[in-house]
Amino acid sequence: MLTALFHRAPKLTNLFYQASSTRFARSMATCLVEEDNYSFLKDLGLKRVNNGVYNGEWASGKAGTVQSIDPASGRVIAEVTTGSVQDLERCLSAGVAAYQEWKKLPAPFRGEIVRQIGDELRKFREPLGKLVALEMGKILPEGVGEVQEFIDICDYAVGLSRMVGGAIFPSERHQHTILEKWNPLGLVGVISAFNFPCAVFGWNAAIALTIGNTVLWKGAPSTSLVSIATTKIVSDVIKRNNLPPVVTLCQGGDDIGKQMVKDERVKLMSFTGSTAVGRMVGVEMQRRFGRCLLELGGNNALIINEDAPQEMALDAAYFGCIGTAGQRCTTTRRLIIHEKLYDGFLQKLVKRYSNLMQRVGHPLDQATLYGPVHNQQAVENYKQTIQEAVSLGGKIECGGKIIQRPGFFVEPTIISNLPHDAPVVKRETFAPIVYVFRAKNLTEAISWNNEVDQGLSSALFTNNIQSAFQWIGENGSDCGIVNINTSPSGAEIGGAFGGEKHTGGGRESGSDAWKQYARRSTITVNHSTDLPLAQGIVFE
Repeated sequence: MLTALFHRAPKLTNLFYQASSTRFARSMATCLVEEDNYSFLKDLGLKRVNNGVYNGEWASGKAGTVQSIDPASGRVIAEVTTGSVQDLERCLSAGVAAYQEWKKLPAPFRGEIVRQIGDELRKFREPLGKLVALEMGKILPEGVGEVQEFIDICDYAVGLSRMVGGAIFPSERHQHTILEKWNPLGLVGVISAFNFPCAVFGWNAAIALTIGNTVLWKGAPSTSLVSIATTKIVSDVIKRNNLPPVVTLCQGGDDIGKQMVKDERVKLMSFTGSTAVGRMVGVEMQRRFGRCLLELGGNNALIINEDAPQEMALDAAYFGCIGTAGQRCTTTRRLIIHEKLYDGFLQKLVKRYSNLMQRVGHPLDQATLYGPVHNQQAVENYKQTIQEAVSLGGKIECGGKIIQRPGFFVEPTIISNLPHDAPVVKRETFAPIVYVFRAKNLTEAISWNNEVDQGLSSALFTNNIQSAFQWIGENGSDCGIVNINTSPSGAEIGGAFGGEKHTGGGRESGSDAWKQYARRSTITVNHSTDLPLAQGIVFE
């Protein structure tokens, strides 16, 4: 079951990918990496066929070759040799061995290595950002912005390396002191999704390394080139400092993910992907008493209150719904609008959507504001969801069609006239589809926000302080991200990122999310010459 689900996970891999890759390979004589217009790929050390395994040295994977596809054209970018279970074993062994040395180094020294990684990423920010845009399909500013997120979390981790600390508590016993200390776990596994192929690894790796862990990464198969290019940048820094391979990589299929989850040497598994697969990961990790950090589905709502700043709310809805072509975990999927504002707000949003069609194009084109979905499976999911919504009585306000051009392009879509609790609404579809609803008041809107299984991100637009505090309080949003007067889409690295309920409960990035990568020790020190017992017990 776990194997099958890893194969089907919409954020991790898909059934159409290999078949589509094979068809395109037969029809194209050259790969984009061989063309002058894509010279930035060679700047990243990529070539026509790339090794997908790094265990301290780059190795050709033994599980076969996959092709990376440009979703905006359908052309092959380059090929990747993927790892087998035997290749994974070598990565696991290397990561465990490296941990024995890495954990002994002072935290500020580890922070210095992470600082150097951030500086190296700065050198390659533009070409790596272009690769993210090309291989994933997000527009260029978003691709470069994703690399910047990795840089930012490196900066954050450097500061953290001199601030990670425990606590001192008073003891009830005379001349005793209670301490708290945090130590690394060991080897941390990271399985990341296609939609943020660089940043999610960065959030995990920068913090995990700083705490003293080593990291084994499996990126999404369809964004393998980003995984390889990013690992090249990171591993070059590690090698220059004569350090063991504290970061390893094994690109591969569902068998690699399944084995990573099962292997007891992986002390923490950070998994980003579908709720269905995340549930299986969580069960398996609990079975062997390992730790897991789950970042799963989102079904995010933006509430427009009666007193909302409407132009700001319109901007937030526009970006939140269509950014990354609706393929962010935090994409706005439900718009809940006060009944007094509903008609006017919807009319303005439809107009913005109509104007957007002039900005559809290839992600590397500077004029593009809206690119493709990631693959043919995403197109099929889009079509099926719209058919289902219409069959349930939904009205397509705009969009709803496939865009006839090379690649995987669909129209951003607004659907009205559905019940707020319709099955299609309560299920996340990873596509640029938003459902709009008319609410009588904030209390009703909050109840609709909370009625879905997922609990990642949410936002309220209001100028009323009572409404704001209702929203963030115990009777407000039940999501992990609860915004006011800004979009549910996206997040800064300074706060802990993650959600509740079927989103998995994991937290990455800032705040005290670092504690997920560490084990806590409570230490009682007796600095007296007596041996009193707690609770005043006398044992004589």
